[in-house]
Amino acid sequence: MRFRPGQHLRRQGDIRSVRERGSKLDCKAFTVWWAPGPGGTGGPRACFVASTQAVGGAVQRNSAKRRLREVFRRHQGLLPPTCDFLVVARRQVNQWPFTQLERAFAEASGRVRAQASQGSP
Repeated sequence: MRFRPGQHLRRQGDIRSVRERGSKLDCKAFTVWWAPGPGGTGGPRACFVASTQAVGGAVQRNSAKRRLREVFRRHQGLLPPTCDFLVVARRQVNQWPFTQLERAFAEASGRVRAQASQGSP
């Protein structure tokens, strides 16, 4: 499944809204903030963030975001299609094997889906 341009959260207002009114899941190597978004977007929307303090220099930050985008792309079918996500990288993202990242993301997706079905962000 592709990660289409319409699935990117780009506006500061949208990103801020996810952080202010959403819920937070700690996954050790990354943190997922999620909130219900506008319906009919064709899938979940996401933004990936890696700070210098948390991850390191430009090479490490870009690598962390690439890895998280790929995990999201592969497993976006596990997420509720009407939610917005903010994925914040930590230093462990670049140290963990890719399969471990996928497992952590799949577990987080299950928790998000369960909370979303109960109606609580």
